[in-house]
Amino acid sequence: MADVHSKETRSYNMSRIHSKDTKPEILVRKYLFSQGLRYRKNDKRYPGHPDLVFPKYETIVFINSCFWHKHVGCPHFVLPKSNIEFWSAKLETNMQRDERNISSLCSDGWNVIVIWECELRKPLRDERLLKLYSEITHRKNRY
Repeated sequence: MADVHSKETRSYNMSRIHSKDTKPEILVRKYLFSQGLRYRKNDKRYPGHPDLVFPKYETIVFINSCFWHKHVGCPHFVLPKSNIEFWSAKLETNMQRDERNISSLCSDGWNVIVIWECELRKPLRDERLLKLYSEITHRKNRY
């Protein structure tokens, strides 16, 4: 099946997809900042360039898109119908990279939390943000 968009339109659409400062990231950051938590954003010193790093709580948070990180079992993840081989390989590679990064961070002593985009949809949002705050702040500082 051919793409329904021209090459220029597809290129423009893909250029609008950002890896930083996505709506879910901004939502989570605003909430945590309003609760008094301070963090580092997209810190390149750590594997996977975590979305949020809380050194005081030895916690790292990744805010993942259900599509780009292949949220298995999520009703919001749909594999594209065209170019299936490319997308299957691409998304599988993303999942493997995420697993390696999380494993590396955990072995370095970090508490790693992954939040999925679907968890931040309206009916679940408030409960998930409260749980996230608790997951971060109840990690005792070892120093």
